[in-house]
Amino acid sequence: MTPGTVVALSGGIGGARLALGLYRVLPPGVLTVVCNPGDDFDHLGLRICPDADTVLYTLAGLANPEAGWGRAGETWTFMKVLAGLGGETWFQLGDGDLALHVERTRRLTGGEPLSRIAADIARRLGVCARVVPACDAAVRTVVRTPGGRMAFQHYFVRDRCEPVVTGFEFEGAEEARPCRAVLEALADDSLRCVVVCPSNPFISIDPILAVPGMMAAIRAAGAPVIGVSPIIGGAAVKGPTAKMMRELGLEVSNRAIERHYQKWIDAWIIDSTDAADAARFSRPVRIAPTLMRTKADKDALARAVLEFADELRARTGPAADNGA
Repeated sequence: MTPGTVVALSGGIGGARLALGLYRVLPPGVLTVVCNPGDDFDHLGLRICPDADTVLYTLAGLANPEAGWGRAGETWTFMKVLAGLGGETWFQLGDGDLALHVERTRRLTGGEPLSRIAADIARRLGVCARVVPACDAAVRTVVRTPGGRMAFQHYFVRDRCEPVVTGFEFEGAEEARPCRAVLEALADDSLRCVVVCPSNPFISIDPILAVPGMMAAIRAAGAPVIGVSPIIGGAAVKGPTAKMMRELGLEVSNRAIERHYQKWIDAWIIDSTDAADAARFSRPVRIAPTLMRTKADKDALARAVLEFADELRARTGPAADNGA
């Protein structure tokens, strides 16, 4: 494989799975995972960053394999005591997970930027990759419903995605800017590709792209942008993606995912079961198994993404221009 750095845009569980595959097959230190800031919120006086933490725990080998979020081997004394005191318990915080939120909040209160804290915590957990938020400023996803606007975590966790979705807003995005680590990664001369992980496009990837300057930096990177569709066989593997698409009046299909991104993604990988969909795409498509149940599945998909990126670079590089 061609050497070079890789940038991955990721939400939570689905994105973290591909990020782990990339982390495992790439040399140490070349992967940057840009995490969705829209899920972040303040709860019980603490700054919680669910998607970034899911990626962090996954790469560190600490993720809960059953739930897909939180830490493995977690204990719940804090939540039991909190419940006895009449506190809010709709958002579960394990004892080990709680330590991360306490330390992050302490450092944020002391004036450190979120990206620097995230990078330091990743290092302390032995992660040889940059796991960074899209921006240091607060960007908060708001879900529009027939009953009014809802904070994302109220919709997603407290109300279990039951309200009908009519749209989304990303509060604070207009004032935000990509954090320095993201811009440096995208400007790296050795950048091999940008990977859009199979995350929910509306609530995981769109908040990243809503940060002013992010799209321009991706377009200026000069590397192939490859999307991995989160749809397999007309359904989402996990989460509310398909439900949201139906409620927004969209076809639950790979082609609808491509249309959502408005052609800024150069090429796509779709699942083998959806091979017939390839003819409907306006951009190049690679067929590969995208359901990631095992580490071998994750590694194989990561290799397929990187090999496809190398092929795309070869087609558009100097050798291809010269007819070689």
